[in-house]
Amino acid sequence: MSTRSTTFFVALGTLALGVALGWGLSHWRGSTARVGSETTSAPASGAASAATAQRKVLYWYDPMVPSQKFDKPGKSPFMDMQLVPRYADEGEPGAGHAAGLAVSTQAQQALGIRLATVEKRAVGSAVDVVGTVQLNDRDVAIVQARTAGFVERVYARAPGDVIAAGAPLVDVLNPEWLGAQQEYLAVKAVGDAELTRAARQRLVLLGMPMALVEQVDRGGQPVALQTIVAPSGGVISELMVRAGMSVAPGMTLAKINGLGTVWLEAAVPEALAATVQPGQAVEARFPALPGEVVKGRVAAVLSEANKESRTLRLRIELPNPRQRLKAGLFAQVSLRGPQREALVLPAEAVIRTGRRALVYLVEQPGRYRPVEVELGEQVDDRIVIRSGLGAGQQVVASGQFLIDSEASLQGVLARAAAPASAPPARVEYRTQGVVVEVEADAITLNHAPVPALKWPAMTMPFKLADKSLVKGLSKGQAVDFSFASQGDEHVLTAIAPRGAAAAAGADHGGHAVPAASAAGARR
Repeated sequence: MSTRSTTFFVALGTLALGVALGWGLSHWRGSTARVGSETTSAPASGAASAATAQRKVLYWYDPMVPSQKFDKPGKSPFMDMQLVPRYADEGEPGAGHAAGLAVSTQAQQALGIRLATVEKRAVGSAVDVVGTVQLNDRDVAIVQARTAGFVERVYARAPGDVIAAGAPLVDVLNPEWLGAQQEYLAVKAVGDAELTRAARQRLVLLGMPMALVEQVDRGGQPVALQTIVAPSGGVISELMVRAGMSVAPGMTLAKINGLGTVWLEAAVPEALAATVQPGQAVEARFPALPGEVVKGRVAAVLSEANKESRTLRLRIELPNPRQRLKAGLFAQVSLRGPQREALVLPAEAVIRTGRRALVYLVEQPGRYRPVEVELGEQVDDRIVIRSGLGAGQQVVASGQFLIDSEASLQGVLARAAAPASAPPARVEYRTQGVVVEVEADAITLNHAPVPALKWPAMTMPFKLADKSLVKGLSKGQAVDFSFASQGDEHVLTAIAPRGAAAAAGADHGGHAVPAASAAGARR
């Protein structure tokens, strides 16, 4: 028994000693950790306090309603969000920076922001299109038979041949002309001057060329065959006569297109058609004539647009003195308008939203503001700015889309689109009602009709612009109150027991009044 007792007490003592050592070790580690934590956190909290102390808070505001300022932090009365501090080093949003966006130097380098300067340059409308050579349809000669006859001979001609003016085309026997010539010669032999003059006039009225009449008069013999010649030089586009066929008066024998000038037809996008006018100078370059520039002018802008390609056709007239321009040739066409002074910037700097054109103006290093501009024509990689910017100003030429995305998230675009004039006064409405329930940030009232809003009498909750407004009010109490509409919510701006508000001149008809006249309006 004594041995067992001794063993038991030794084991019990060892166990107690182990528990005591474990407790002491854990207590020592906890103390060390607390001391280390205090030692480490003390500088951090001190630095944070110092940083916070260095930045002075001017006021608190709601980012969605930046014009409203508050003296202390808390929940916004407009949105379900906390107020944000405005620090002194951030500048006043109403002092020219309401529509601006600040970007740090590191962010500018990461975004690859590149700037461009608005310049004043001499520019002119420039359009580069392609065209195809066609024959000039205004320079066309039609060869017709003046009387009935028979084709005796067709000279070696074919469509596509180029002939000179006066070149013979066909020999025609005209029986009617032959008989008239014989009558004229017989009358002339009689010697009666009056009859001779009448007979000669008849030859002219039958359509005989004066050269043929003179030939008969000089030779004293009738001319049986008439040689029809080309009235002008050019290319034979149609030849509708063959040897042995008969012809009738007015029948077309040939069609000749002149080659002194040719047409160049080009298609211009309808967006650029307004920059092209008849008479405008044109330069054409042809692969068939390397190194040469043919100068001409715009003869006409055709009135019908192509519905599929949304283009307008230009008719350009080009000189062709040596007849080197052939129908069907391809050409590169450059149209240049008159030069004028205009503001230009790189076209890549402009953001087109579909409803307006924006650029981001550099107000100061690291701060950018969206500006709406009116665009003119584009010349090469530059675009004309009609209004919105001035010479020498800098805009963002690269990285502006990322800035635009951030500006949209922060509501900068919405503030920029707002008019610069003072915002309209908030409208408040006054009526009367009975308190149904009073809560911490709202009050439920059973109110009378509000004619200004076409509201009937109803029970509805109102948010509180100031929690102190409902102090001292109780359920079932009759009150006169004012409220304002803010989006889908209605905010109570003033309330008083009925009688007190009437003594202050309250209007119980539910009429709208300016916010400045309502008592208890929030700051």
